[in-house]
Amino acid sequence: MLGNLGKNLTKTMKKLAGMAIIDEEVVKEVIKDIQRALIQSDVNIKLVLNLSKTIEDRSLNEEPPKGVTPKEHVVRIVYEELVNLLGSSAQEVEIDKRPYKILFMGLQGSGKTTSIGKLTKYLQKKGFNPAIVSTDTWRPAAYEQLLQLTEPMNVPVYGDHENKDALDLARTGLKAAKKNDVIIVDTAGRHKEESDLLAEMESLSTIVDPDEVIMVIDGTIGQQAGEQALAFNNATKIGSIIITKLDGSAKGGGALSAVAEIGAPIKFIGTGERVEDFEAFDPDRFISRLLGMGDIRTLLERAEEIAEEEGDMGSVDAMLSGKFTLKDMYSQFEMMNKMGPMQQVMNMIPGAGGKLPKNASQVTEEKLSKYKILMDSMTDQELEHPEVIKQSRVKRIARGSGMKNEDVKELLKYYNVTKKAMKGFGKRKMGGPLGQMMKQMMR
Repeated sequence: MLGNLGKNLTKTMKKLAGMAIIDEEVVKEVIKDIQRALIQSDVNIKLVLNLSKTIEDRSLNEEPPKGVTPKEHVVRIVYEELVNLLGSSAQEVEIDKRPYKILFMGLQGSGKTTSIGKLTKYLQKKGFNPAIVSTDTWRPAAYEQLLQLTEPMNVPVYGDHENKDALDLARTGLKAAKKNDVIIVDTAGRHKEESDLLAEMESLSTIVDPDEVIMVIDGTIGQQAGEQALAFNNATKIGSIIITKLDGSAKGGGALSAVAEIGAPIKFIGTGERVEDFEAFDPDRFISRLLGMGDIRTLLERAEEIAEEEGDMGSVDAMLSGKFTLKDMYSQFEMMNKMGPMQQVMNMIPGAGGKLPKNASQVTEEKLSKYKILMDSMTDQELEHPEVIKQSRVKRIARGSGMKNEDVKELLKYYNVTKKAMKGFGKRKMGGPLGQMMKQMMR
């Protein structure tokens, strides 16, 4: 996430952790590293200098709390000030009336339509039944794209590709969707210089009378995000912001900090192309991941959501008790695939993401795929009772899957290590077995 920013900040934190003595020279060196990382990520220089001064003043003048070492104190200060740079957390979508109307706006090409699909999925997971009203008469096939995006979700989309009157589409769509919990109104992408489109936005806002206005901003435009947000805010008051394309964006830091500066909270971030690559923005969790401290809370929440969707909480309990079979492990692999790209998942495990080589997640995903093919060649008895798999069965499974005996043995070894690791994790032992499991995955 955010290109090299996370890697550079993690490297700085590791350097700090390795220092024997924390003095003024060390603090200044750490600050220089942070400055370099933030400026490379397009964060405004003035903001960076203000942040640096605050970190330096606090690090050199604040007394560490009782029981906290000087080193831990500096790490905590860096963490807190980076969180402050990104502004406060946005509130959850609170549906306090029916229907709750959300007006979407943003620049053309910002990922607005895709974000509507992602938010729709998010709201469905929360138990709401959203509907979408399409008023984008400027972009060809905007209505059809919404239909395509939401078809798997069975969500109603109201629009008419032949009608070029955005205001009429809004009125008609609102009437048709009035029985739904949430109505999301899509609008045409526009630019701060396009006065006619901004005037249309004002008229749409009057007709829709939204309970919330969400602006979508492309994370790759960097510091320009602040100017764009201000211009849109003048047309209709922005309630919150979604920042898209943060997966690998070199300018994402600029967009995040610029938007935070105007005072509108960032509510969601897009972290990939899939409809699931969307999460509520929490500065604390976000900075924790950037600094290589992981984000176990989000990881567990995501796992629980998927397990609940699949009705497979029993498998999770089995995993944590250590009493799970190869069949349970197969379900675990399916869950991991649904949680997102392996690199994203690994970044949520404290200390794991930063230690992975560039191609590590690809190797791991290939390995999981290979293991699933091997398990597809096993009988139900072998999946339920792996202990019965001896040499003759190893040969048959290898032959049936088109692989080698060594591959079957590797899978069984990984199964045994995983079983011990999950049992230890269930007892809150974060030590050896989990580390062994990760090492085994990387071989």
